[in-house]
Amino acid sequence: MKRSEVNSIIKNSIDFFEEYKFWLPEWAYWSPENWKGQSEPCAEIITNNLGWDITDFGSNDFTRQGLVLFTIRNGNLQKKDKTYCEKIMIADEEQETPLHFHWNKMEDIINRGGGNLVLELFIATSNGELTDKTLDVNIDGIISTVKPGEQLILKPGQSICMKPYQYHRFYGQKGFGKVLIGEVSMVNDDENDNRFYERVGRFPAITEDSKPLHLLVSDYQNYL
Repeated sequence: MKRSEVNSIIKNSIDFFEEYKFWLPEWAYWSPENWKGQSEPCAEIITNNLGWDITDFGSNDFTRQGLVLFTIRNGNLQKKDKTYCEKIMIADEEQETPLHFHWNKMEDIINRGGGNLVLELFIATSNGELTDKTLDVNIDGIISTVKPGEQLILKPGQSICMKPYQYHRFYGQKGFGKVLIGEVSMVNDDENDNRFYERVGRFPAITEDSKPLHLLVSDYQNYL
């Protein structure tokens, strides 16, 4: 992805968050210059990958396959401190987050506002293959049985609990607009706990055609 594209996505995302009165921490708006000399006091942010995470999953087509994420809080499995994570995300109409599951993490995915969120679910085998088993899903504490790959629609205010080994892909429903998505989960570990059905690039390579407006989590190592 080009840095200019990332900057534009972040600007638009901030506008969308503010439209729905979702406020980010102050450091979300820091420039790279603001981060200078902050490595020690901001160690938790840097070590636990809090902050902006813009990805096209290696597709080179963010509008088709991509996601805006901002990790607000997260623990660290090595330090064994916080045991939880919270994210806010944005998915546009038919903008896909590819099929994946987590080996260990349980999470609630929440439609916080905007359009409708579509999910498709499958149960995985122990080595990550798809099965044709039906699934018992928990939507806001109510259990229902769905077929593998069946479209589930989460309207604003609804949430679903995703268990380990439960494949899921999601995207905004066409004709309903962007979706503001919350995630509340166990500790998030993108390096070791994601299993995508097809090979994807979780963190995109950035072509530096302009200066960063705000740092991504993948920028911390190079800039700080």
